[in-house]
Amino acid sequence: MLTTIGDHLRKLRTESTLTQERLAEKAGVSVETIRKLEQNERTSARMSTLNKLATALGVPTTALMGSAAQAQAMREPNAEPLGLVAVRRALTPVSGLDGRSVLDEPEIGPPTAADVRRSILAANTIYHANDYAAALTLIPGLLDEARTFVDIADGDERLAAHALASQAHQLAGRLLIQLRRVDLAHVALTAALDHARRSGDPTVGPAAVAAMCWLLLRQARFGEAEVLAVRTADQVEPKLSTASPADLAAWGFLLIKAASAAVRDARHDDARDMLDLAAAGAHRLGDRRYPDADLIGNDYSTEGVHLMRVEAAVIAGRPDEALALARQVHRSPQVTPSSRQRHFLDVAWSHVQTGTYSDATGVLMDLRDRAPAWLRQQRYARDIVKSIAERRRRTMTKELAELASLVGA
Repeated sequence: MLTTIGDHLRKLRTESTLTQERLAEKAGVSVETIRKLEQNERTSARMSTLNKLATALGVPTTALMGSAAQAQAMREPNAEPLGLVAVRRALTPVSGLDGRSVLDEPEIGPPTAADVRRSILAANTIYHANDYAAALTLIPGLLDEARTFVDIADGDERLAAHALASQAHQLAGRLLIQLRRVDLAHVALTAALDHARRSGDPTVGPAAVAAMCWLLLRQARFGEAEVLAVRTADQVEPKLSTASPADLAAWGFLLIKAASAAVRDARHDDARDMLDLAAAGAHRLGDRRYPDADLIGNDYSTEGVHLMRVEAAVIAGRPDEALALARQVHRSPQVTPSSRQRHFLDVAWSHVQTGTYSDATGVLMDLRDRAPAWLRQQRYARDIVKSIAERRRRTMTKELAELASLVGA
């Protein structure tokens, strides 16, 4: 049975001998919020609220999530994660004629820009640690917090609120893409684009477009993904000699998405030209980073372009070339763990195509050890394991059997 945030809160509060009223006073949180959480009338809360409760109880914030995240992560790959119920409600809220939600009353105390930003950073850190179940636990509260801040902000602060709301919805969209919940991801990313347009922020908009392109690629809508990426890249193209890291990253990341679409549409020359252009910008960028790179999932860099060249060779059916290119990869600090993990699946697939099955299994076992929750969600990994099993003449090894069990092959 899954344990909820409220279950853990009630247990920790009882062990501390604090009453609900005393904990509320100590944490600066309403008694009503604590009561609803403990009775599971609420299944999520703002990150700022969880931080306050955890601090008052003298425990890390993750102690309030506990085994619910672990249990959910152990579900079969095709099972409906229970956390999606709360995420769906957060993405598609129901309001009355007065505009008020028909569900929970707002938590005490309006959020600030700093609160929302901290919440996005915390959820993003968990996302990049491949703890998708824990991230699902946080997303509903994060979206509520961002939406509330948009509602209460005015003037220039309202523009900043829309930028933060876009980033929150982008994170929700990227998480849902990883979990292959494409319809919900489309809802999240459509909202991210809308908030980006309202913010007027020149970096948030391209990031939302890049996330939408990723979703379109997952849906095999290659033509639309390429047009969207190229059109937006043309709109934000900087002058390489004077461009800031943020300008370069916004533009170059879109070129990579466009190349990814083109190569999948069997237009390899166009993809190569886009990557050559992206490589020039990445060389200019060097190892410089901009503050929101991790926040919006942009890992544009020399390595990022090179990883896309490996992927392009795999898609073009040139596994020997892919492996040769993979041996030339030089790490960049910008590249996210999920991008690098995805690259290793390309390496494993290329090993399968060249008949070096033990090397492919070794790559997958390393991924299993480092990122099991991520690997479990990858259909690509499942296909690789099936290919190895079908091509091996001998009995399935223990390692391959473990991988097959993990990815549902």
